[in-house]
Parts: sequence; structure tokens; C-alpha cells
Amino acid sequence: MTQAIDSLDKLLNPQGGASAAGCVWLVGAGPGDVELLTLKALRLIKTADVVVYDRLVSDAIMAEVPGSTLAIDVGKKPGSHGLKQTQINQLLIDLAASGRRVVRLKGGDPFIFGRGGEEMVSLQQAGILCQIVPGITAAAGCAAASGIPLTHRDCAQSLRLITGHGKSGEPRLDDASLAADNQTLVFYMGLKWSASISAQLQAQGRARDTPVAIIENGTRPDQRVMVTTLADLTATIAREQAQSPALLLVGEVVRFYRDTHAVVPMDSINSGMRVS
Repeated sequence: MTQAIDSLDKLLNPQGGASAAGCVWLVGAGPGDVELLTLKALRLIKTADVVVYDRLVSDAIMAEVPGSTLAIDVGKKPGSHGLKQTQINQLLIDLAASGRRVVRLKGGDPFIFGRGGEEMVSLQQAGILCQIVPGITAAAGCAAASGIPLTHRDCAQSLRLITGHGKSGEPRLDDASLAADNQTLVFYMGLKWSASISAQLQAQGRARDTPVAIIENGTRPDQRVMVTTLADLTATIAREQAQSPALLLVGEVVRFYRDTHAVVPMDSINSGMRVS
């Protein structure tokens, strides 16, 4: 079903001359559980001519793509990127310009660290009709699937979504307000720079024993949650060999994490790490 990029010439140059311009839908696939797809996302997946998808789109969701639909994998893997973003942008333009109905399928939500904004602007500048279909972003979906209320009013009056991988690599966390105890921080793509994230937050004044949850493959059948502290974050990731995709949740709300049906007491967090 997956079409190699180097064999798209026929698709982009069909016989019979120019076609009416198509359309691109930037569709959020959610964090991975196929049942968390919106009805609109599923309808578009079922009726698209072409699905251009990312690495973070789960196999269960890709199984919903009809066998007759062209599916193009443009996913970027850590340390081994496939197509550059400019090439993906151009691919979407070319596919739509050839008259195709294109679904650009992204994990989570297209506009939350998904580079959907860049693709939207590129399509608009090329005169291609572009529509956005929101999805459940990883922070909300993975936290809920782990029983962690991101904004429990007893300990979180704000929520911040932060990229754990800056535009040039290592993130810069130079905002002193990140040290406030009454907020939840969620880092996307933070595994590689976990040591830096931990050190910077502690330098800003966040306590060493602040609870942290590492949620791997959130909402999926192989979801794994590792509960640790800010000081032990890097050691936990190394010891448990945490893998992408994973989120880092930092804050007091992590104490509500449940691996059975009981609240994890704070003393168990401070005395060690739990994995489910």
C-alpha cells in the first residue's frame, strides 16, 4: 500500500492533460488509539485519493486506509530524517495540483508541534485549497489514558505544552515561571534532551523531587508509564530504555497516576520509580 517517493511520476503527471486542482486536508490522527479518531478524520481517510502520513500515525489507524488508496510514508525518524519539510510541502502541492484529494495524516493534532502550520502556509501560497481537521493532541490523550488530570485544581492552575526539541536541537528553558509549582509542564519529543530539560528546570528553581511521568506509546495497547522524579529522570529513561514516541509530564498532577485503581502515594514516587 505504501508508495515509494521515487515512483510518483505517473501519479503527478497523469495522461490526458491537466486536471482540476484537488484539495489537501491536514488531519489529526490523535495519539494512536484508532477509536480516538474523529468521525470526520475517519470519513476523510476512507474517501481520500492519497494519504500522506507520518511515523507517529499508528498501524491500527493506517489499517483504516482502504487498500486501493495510495499511502505515502514521509515520516521522520529520530536521527534519520526522510524527506525534508520543504519536500513534503512540495509533494502535497504537486499531489493536489494533479487533481487528487489528499489527506495529510499527522499524529496528535496538526497544529500542536506537528508542523501543520508550515504546510498550511505553503499550500495557501501555492493557491491550493487546504482544510484543517483537529485531532486529540498527545498531551491530553496520553495523560487521560494514564489517569493523570493535567489541570487538577488542587495542584495545577495552568498547563504548558513545550517542545523538548528546539529548532536548533537542545531546547532553551530560560523562563523563570517554569519553576512555579502550581502548573503542569508537558514536553513533546523530550527524551533525547531529558538531561538538559531536568537540569534547566532545576536551575530555574523546580524541586528535585518534582514528580515526572514518562508516557511511552500513549493510548496504544503497548502503552507504558514510568513514574520518577525530576532528579532521577535521565537515569530512569536510560534504565528502562524508554523509546519514542514518549511524553514527559512534570508536576504534582503526576501523583494521580494509576496503574490499578489506586492513587499512587507521594512517598512511593519519592522512594522510587513505578512502571506499568
